[in-house]
Amino acid sequence: MHSVMPRLPSSPAELVACYPRADSPTLRVDFIASADGAVSVDGLSAGLQGPGDKEVFDTLRMVCDALIVAAGTVRAEGYDALRLTAPARRWRVAHGLPEFPLMVIVSGSLDLDPEQLIFSDAPIRPIVLTHRAAPAGSPIAEVAEVIRLGDDEVDLAAGVRLLHERGATQLLCEGGPGLLGSMIAADLVDELCLTVAPLLVGGPAGRIAHGPPAPPRRMSLRHALTRDDMLFLRYARS
Repeated sequence: MHSVMPRLPSSPAELVACYPRADSPTLRVDFIASADGAVSVDGLSAGLQGPGDKEVFDTLRMVCDALIVAAGTVRAEGYDALRLTAPARRWRVAHGLPEFPLMVIVSGSLDLDPEQLIFSDAPIRPIVLTHRAAPAGSPIAEVAEVIRLGDDEVDLAAGVRLLHERGATQLLCEGGPGLLGSMIAADLVDELCLTVAPLLVGGPAGRIAHGPPAPPRRMSLRHALTRDDMLFLRYARS
């Protein structure tokens, strides 16, 4: 039996109203999980996707200034270049934004393939955030701006400040779980957009965040929407 919970809208304008740009600097996280908390099926998030998920995913990318993702997720999910659709690019230009958001990859090892489309087909040169102990002379420096922050691990707070200084104040993080866990520990997360898929996955799949211990941080539910048994939750710092 279906509830009377509001449905996720289908029009682009209504979706933007559900996931607006904030007036102040904001780091928003986008994740999908199963009803029993699994972050992947057979190691990939694609097995969790369902009706409405891609529209939310695309809307969040359209309204952000920069997309932040961990190198492991880039490799596992086969990320391609951050090229938006023509309507999304027109929306951005009409709202005074650059045609494309900035792609930011967090990598401690610089173990990235410069031939992967995220680099080789990038409309604007990506940024790779790493630390000062990372290997020197990486070929990634030929296809991305490599910025070293922190001595032996990436200083995420410094990375966020750097992006703000460059005018990227609306930040979107797509994971993975290790990056989200580190961001929670550093108290950087302002908003969580969580899609819950109507699946029981079980098995060894992890949760959406893991990392160093951190105190719980209270969030406020901004909306709960549905489409065909998919649940779309948006939480913000209370």
